[in-house]
Amino acid sequence: MNVSVSSSFVRTAKFLAALACGATLTQVSSHAAVFAKGADVGWLSQLEANPYTFYNNAGVAQDCLQILKDKGINSIRLRVWVNPTGGWCGKTDVVNMAVRAKNLGMRLLIDFHYSDSWADPGQQTKPAAWSTHTYAQLQTDVYNHTYDVLNTLKTNGVTPEWVQVGNEVNGGMLWPEGSTSNMSQFAGLINQGYNAVKAVSSTTKVIIHCANAYDNANFRWIFDGLTANGAHFDVIGMSHYPAASSWTTTNAQAQTNLNDMAARYTKDVMICEVGLDWQQPDVCAAMVTDLMNKVKAVPSSHGLGVFYWEPECVPGWQGYTLGAMGSNNRPTPAMDAFLYDVPGGANLVTNGTFEASGATQTPTGWTTWANTGNTDADYTEAGGHLGSYRLSHWKATAYQVSTSQVKTGLVNGTYTLRAWVRNSGGQTVVQLYAKNFGGTEKDYQLPVYGNWVQIQLPGINVTNGQCEIGLWSNANAGNWANIDDVEFVKN
Repeated sequence: MNVSVSSSFVRTAKFLAALACGATLTQVSSHAAVFAKGADVGWLSQLEANPYTFYNNAGVAQDCLQILKDKGINSIRLRVWVNPTGGWCGKTDVVNMAVRAKNLGMRLLIDFHYSDSWADPGQQTKPAAWSTHTYAQLQTDVYNHTYDVLNTLKTNGVTPEWVQVGNEVNGGMLWPEGSTSNMSQFAGLINQGYNAVKAVSSTTKVIIHCANAYDNANFRWIFDGLTANGAHFDVIGMSHYPAASSWTTTNAQAQTNLNDMAARYTKDVMICEVGLDWQQPDVCAAMVTDLMNKVKAVPSSHGLGVFYWEPECVPGWQGYTLGAMGSNNRPTPAMDAFLYDVPGGANLVTNGTFEASGATQTPTGWTTWANTGNTDADYTEAGGHLGSYRLSHWKATAYQVSTSQVKTGLVNGTYTLRAWVRNSGGQTVVQLYAKNFGGTEKDYQLPVYGNWVQIQLPGINVTNGQCEIGLWSNANAGNWANIDDVEFVKN
């Protein structure tokens, strides 16, 4: 819709009125530097050698790492194989990639598979050079290989912030000697890797990484067994690959597991891998945004970050379909999730980006109320603030409509509601609101502004464990308002 904006006089008057009521307005959002927004790019050098050229969203050819950095990625994860075919993901390849990432100011996670190829819950094959070694020899192998790679990185000016000792070790590592059927030997191999890491860098955090973040019972079984056998580690890492149709449920299960692991073992936690079908990038963006908020909400700041697995993977590369690069070798909207960071705490809004269900009259997580005949006056459509979609209030005739959600189970305290908005003006009322929180309703009349601008409604003092938040319009024919990237956070 191309609708003219009211005069700057009206705009200024409404801004001043809003500020006088305690609301705030900003043009930019802050980005937290501590939380790891990461990407595993183990395939990148091989893709480049194929050769693939990568483009930013403007269609300009660019270094893929720079493209990812411009999308908000601040950390890179690289897997290490012992003697891989072609050298891909071997020590030399990893050192070259790590130096590139460091030169762009990115942090580093090194992921030791202790295999010549993939190690995961279905395969933990010993490297060919170690295949006949005894358990005692395997302990030495793990130490020496870990030390050698990390020391070579250090010699080249790169010290990883995190190191995984093993990859998706749900069944152990270096089978059969390090299988979970022998927790004592499994723990012994973990400790050899841990000791090697600390010998190179005492400040590097050691991660034990398992698949299926939703499966709390399995995580308890693995880490109870490891801790009972004296395994040393700093971080519990998880892989998380939800289905597009059920990600909200799976994310909630992952949150339960993240919180439990942090509390049960007094350890930091991290999502080391996440991904979703490249053909559903908007759903993926909503899922990753929600997941980052849940990791950041882990008590006592134990949630360290989220890493997308192979976002640079072009569709179908080696049969993989969960990347975040389109067929035109440009990032899909899935990567936009990393552009936006929640300052001050976890975002409690469900589908605050309006990406979860695409263009619809019934956006996921939200409830519509309207006067008779006007339920079609609110809907999601293309043209979002950061992602692909936004919520709009508009109709060719006069209408009254609200789009809201009720948050329950809140910890009593002070909260802030914020959102990015645009507005034609002309309405009797169009406001962001918070009510039913145990105090007087708080409202913010939207400024008349044709470009996206962020508004904030601070000082929402919840005393009854709940709050209704929403957008309310009492509008004349043709008036419109857009809202996107809604956040409700505890101060």
